[in-house]
Amino acid sequence: MGQAREVMDRLTEALTTNTDLKVVGELFAQDAVAVTPDGGELRGRDSIVEYWRQLTDAVPEARYEPVHAYEIGSTAIDEGYFGGRNTGPIQLPTGESLPATNKEVRIRGVDFATVDAEGRIVDYRLYFDEMEFLEQLGLLPEDKQ
Repeated sequence: MGQAREVMDRLTEALTTNTDLKVVGELFAQDAVAVTPDGGELRGRDSIVEYWRQLTDAVPEARYEPVHAYEIGSTAIDEGYFGGRNTGPIQLPTGESLPATNKEVRIRGVDFATVDAEGRIVDYRLYFDEMEFLEQLGLLPEDKQ
C-alpha cells in the first residue's frame, strides 16, 4: 500500500468510523482544492473541512461500504456507498439550513485524492448523484421523484 492509499483510508475513517475533523484538516494541504457535486469548487483546507463538518453534522453516524479501491501513483480512488441517517441540519449553499429528515440515505460515489510528497491531499474530487441523495431525503418536489 502506498502513501496515497494510506491517506485516503485515513480520510474515510476520519469521516465515518471515528468522525474527527481535526484529522481531516491534517490530511489536506493548506492550499488544497476539492470539487464536490453539492459544494462546487472548494479552495483551501478550511473550506474543505467546513464542507465535511456540514456533512458529518447532517449524517453524524455515517458509514462507508467499499466496492473498489485503487491507487495509481500519487492518487487514490475509491468507489463505494455512503450511508446513514440524516439526524442533523442540512446546510444549503445559500447559508440557510433545513431541519433533519431522519431518513436513511445510501448513495454510490467515487472519490479521487491526489497526495503530495508530504502526504497531504492537494487535489480531491468527489462524485455522487446529488438528485438521488435529495430524493432519498424526501427533499425533491413530487414531480421530480
